[in-house]
Amino acid sequence: MAEVAEVSTGAQGNESSVGLGGYQQELKRTLGSFQVFAISFAFISVAVGIFATYDEVLLSAGPVGIWLWIIAAVGQTLVALVVAQFAARIPLSGSSYQWASRLANPKIGWGFGWLTFCYLAIAVVAIDNALASQAFMPLAGIEPDEGTARLITLVVLLVQTLLAVASTRLVSMINAAAVGLELTLVVVVAIALVIAVAITGNGAAGNLTSRGVAENAPDYFAVGGGLMLAMIMGLATLVGFDSAANLAEEAKDPYRTVPRAIVGSVVAAGLLGMLFLITLTVAIDDIPRISADGSPVAAIMRDHLGPAMERTLLVAITFAFFGAGIVVMVACSRLVFAMSRDSRFPAYRLMRRVNPRTHTPIPATILIFVLGVILMVALPGAALLELITASTILPAVIYGSTIVLYLTVRGRLDRRKGAFDLGRFELPVAICALVWTLVALFVLVAPREALVSVMIVVGLLLVGGLFFLAMLKFDRQALETEPGDVSAFEAR
Repeated sequence: MAEVAEVSTGAQGNESSVGLGGYQQELKRTLGSFQVFAISFAFISVAVGIFATYDEVLLSAGPVGIWLWIIAAVGQTLVALVVAQFAARIPLSGSSYQWASRLANPKIGWGFGWLTFCYLAIAVVAIDNALASQAFMPLAGIEPDEGTARLITLVVLLVQTLLAVASTRLVSMINAAAVGLELTLVVVVAIALVIAVAITGNGAAGNLTSRGVAENAPDYFAVGGGLMLAMIMGLATLVGFDSAANLAEEAKDPYRTVPRAIVGSVVAAGLLGMLFLITLTVAIDDIPRISADGSPVAAIMRDHLGPAMERTLLVAITFAFFGAGIVVMVACSRLVFAMSRDSRFPAYRLMRRVNPRTHTPIPATILIFVLGVILMVALPGAALLELITASTILPAVIYGSTIVLYLTVRGRLDRRKGAFDLGRFELPVAICALVWTLVALFVLVAPREALVSVMIVVGLLLVGGLFFLAMLKFDRQALETEPGDVSAFEAR
């Protein structure tokens, strides 16, 4: 049994986690408990996820496919509980990169870091491109056009970069406002739709068990078939909850606030998302017409609440997209910073620099912007879409690997008084979470259309492998030594 150690909730206790890691406190601790929660919740962005994927559910599985959201929510909550166990014990920027480096070895940690970097760097572009094409352009009355969407994406990336380098506190304020607006909107819309359906009678509870346009699909229950495809809505949306751990060095009392944010954001998103999905589905008055609409959520609101409410939704969704994008950018920059200060990232001498005035890693943040520009300018539409699709596989790989790591090292973890701890439930929860991630990974790679995405993931791993081999040859020491006390976060 690990020895119990006190956790100070004051400034000295907050700084000590960074000192134990062998670092100086360069990032400024400005994030309170709600701001930390908002970071994870904004990455998940339940309204954005449903807005972007509800049409695929209607087409592949029909309205009844929404119930798979519950399975995904329960499964991802189990994963979040395991991730929170790590976050409560090693609150350092870099999340799983730090956990694996210190509890397994730096080489394994580097692999975690590379996978997470690839996922976050692609996710920034995916979110901002969706903001442009699915929210802002319809809101502004701009006709669909890929070139225009890419230009708007670049502008959004630039604005997010400027805000991210200016102040973490400013980012957290914007993000908290976006989350507050999203929470309010989803609840208000759900209530308004229930009232509208009750008054007009346009809608039906029977929609909740209807296969809709997928009624006669021959492969509905097959592996990779329509029903399985509907699971992707939950799997693509309920991710990124660990982003709060990437900003642990900027959180006040990270031993408590970060784990609670990780678990709380998934639970809140799961419940809120199910409420939203049920009310949307009941409010459908013509399933074939709504299923054929490119933006069924907006169409349902337009039918019941009028064009003004539809535009209000688009404004809120645009803001939510923006908040999610900037959170991903900040989380990715912190991961780059964390790997660079350990000399394990390309151009690490530059990427580990923190501006003494803003207390933000400016070069690391600019790198994310530059990568976004390259993806927007260099990749044709089909290739960009495949890359974005491939990024949905990476979280399942990362979470599954994190759970395996936890099961391997959990006996060595320190137990700190007042920190998040599952106690005797940790082993069954971790085993169930691992089974779930294997199921999720199978769901993501089983469809025939996923082959290209799987090959892209393999390609990203090979690119990382080449840099890893270069480090082994020219800077092996960086992969064999760990800063600070290597046993500082282990049981004594």
